Amino acid sequence: MLYDDNNIFAKILRGELPCEKVLENDYALAFNDIAPQAPIHILVIPKRPYESASQFLQNAADQELVAFQRLVGEVVSLKEIHDSGYRLISNTNRNGHQEVPHYHVHVLGGRDLGRMVF
Repeated sequence: MLYDDNNIFAKILRGELPCEKVLENDYALAFNDIAPQAPIHILVIPKRPYESASQFLQNAADQELVAFQRLVGEVVSLKEIHDSGYRLISNTNRNGHQEVPHYHVHVLGGRDLGRMVF
């Protein structure tokens, strides 16, 4: 698969579309979801063009992997949801219902999110 440079996250990273930035580092960006599914719903995306979790985990440099995970942790700390609990979701490809072909993690919290779907 070739990366789609016209996906919404690629446009956000290029500054062509706005986002409500929460945090950022050299390798990742965190911003509020435009259609939140919980009181806290933040997306964390790598700045380089990875389509899926698998592609990111297999191909990203160690510093990218660490910086991405650290940014997720910083979001959790900033939003003070560690103690009450939160959920990290990364949908991947068709059966995982990935809507944007750019790897991303949803950070959800701020209320009881219920049980996982099995």
